[in-house]
Amino acid sequence: MHDILTGNRAAQRELYDRYSGYAMAVCLRYIADRDAVQDVMQDAFVKIFTSLRQFHYRGEGSLKAWVTRIAANESLNYVRRNERMTFTDHVPEMTDDEEEPDIGDVPMQVLMRMIQELPAGYRTVFNLYVFEQMSHKQIARELGIKESSSASQYLRAKRLLAKAIVEFRKQQR
Repeated sequence: MHDILTGNRAAQRELYDRYSGYAMAVCLRYIADRDAVQDVMQDAFVKIFTSLRQFHYRGEGSLKAWVTRIAANESLNYVRRNERMTFTDHVPEMTDDEEEPDIGDVPMQVLMRMIQELPAGYRTVFNLYVFEQMSHKQIARELGIKESSSASQYLRAKRLLAKAIVEFRKQQR
């Protein structure tokens, strides 16, 4: 850590090599355009290297969580600036035949592609709720929307993903 703070390029490269794949996966959850992901990753690592003095190292897990948070925040900033997100306050009713699909047989890269293909608002709320483990109240505050809008986007995202999973299984038969 000390080597990175003193500007040691080899130490910075080691940090980048260790966490860039993970940060890329975080960015890809929010942003479908691979070229944009590269730009966001670059911005995230610039922020990581310039903010390292404020970071309090408490072990490998804390560093990974910090890198993840910065990658997610930079991705959100990109989405806010460049993607059209529309939100609705109407929370759809759940029907009795709707159930959580089993994702055990769906390869992770297929599931991530399905998430990437969601409309921007659905994808953003879904990622914040599922992966960042934010409440609808926190998401509403983060995105400047109502809690009911967050809940609505999340439920609609789940429905679209469930349909995509069913369709994937049909194609696998």
